[in-house]
Amino acid sequence: KFTFIDLFAGIGGFHLALKRFNTRCVFSSKWDKHAAEVYENNFGIKPHGDITKIEAKEIPVHDILCAGFPCQAFSISGKQKGFNDTRGALFFDICRIVDFHQPKVLLLENVKNLKSHDEGKTLITIEKNLKQLGYDVYHAVLNASDYGLPQNRQRIFFACFKKDLNVHDYSFPKPLEVNCSLNDILENNPLDAKIIKRDDIFYKNEQMLLLNNGTINKPIRLGSVSKGGQGERIYSPDGHSITLSAYGGGVGSKTGLYLVDGEVRKLSPRECARLQGFPEEFKLSNSMSQSYKQFGNSVAVNVLVEIFKGIFSLRIF
Repeated sequence: KFTFIDLFAGIGGFHLALKRFNTRCVFSSKWDKHAAEVYENNFGIKPHGDITKIEAKEIPVHDILCAGFPCQAFSISGKQKGFNDTRGALFFDICRIVDFHQPKVLLLENVKNLKSHDEGKTLITIEKNLKQLGYDVYHAVLNASDYGLPQNRQRIFFACFKKDLNVHDYSFPKPLEVNCSLNDILENNPLDAKIIKRDDIFYKNEQMLLLNNGTINKPIRLGSVSKGGQGERIYSPDGHSITLSAYGGGVGSKTGLYLVDGEVRKLSPRECARLQGFPEEFKLSNSMSQSYKQFGNSVAVNVLVEIFKGIFSLRIF
């Protein structure tokens, strides 16, 4: 089996994707104890703690390094301090591990805004460091909506290959021609999905009509709660969800609001799991608030699977 390590592992999106291939996880790291507990419950591996305190030599040899490194330092919803934020600086911990172990392939993930952060200088710095470590670097922004998941979730991915592998023609997977909607993943009257009943709910009448052309692979806004700020917008289940978020405010924080069976509600934790491509047997946290945070921080499994299909088709292992 090919081996991989799972840095900033969250609850195991990379792990789930690589389980579909002939791979074995030899090391994982996650400092958040709640996420680490869910990871261990599902994979039988207890993640190590703070990666900044782990020497590279303590990490086993591996073929693939995976890392959804912290995105808050680059997100438009945060202060965008980038490498001046301790979370942004964690990228350089990836670099020191790569420098020591020189794995064949790296796959990194972060928010779309990283591409334009600091007028593009952040992206240039990342590419420069990875190339200096001996890798050919490819990057692209992919949307989960294009890979069979009804969630508008754009993320930047870096696929990096050791220069001696001579990978000069890699391309990220093209969008799949799959129509899907939020209706496909909804539970039937879930008890853990908050229902919103208020007097300040307003609808856009012109968008309340039924769609005649089937599903639309993007969010369809129907109305608002209060002033319609972030977390106060109502969407149709005939379209896609907005991006799941670990943070954010408003009555529909973290999941958004949807008009389902005549009621405005948030999504349940299991519905969030489905939106990220996690299987039904995946064991969720006992805490709803932690589940929302964990899936908001996670990576879309379906997108990773398509990326790894392309990587393994190169026959470089």
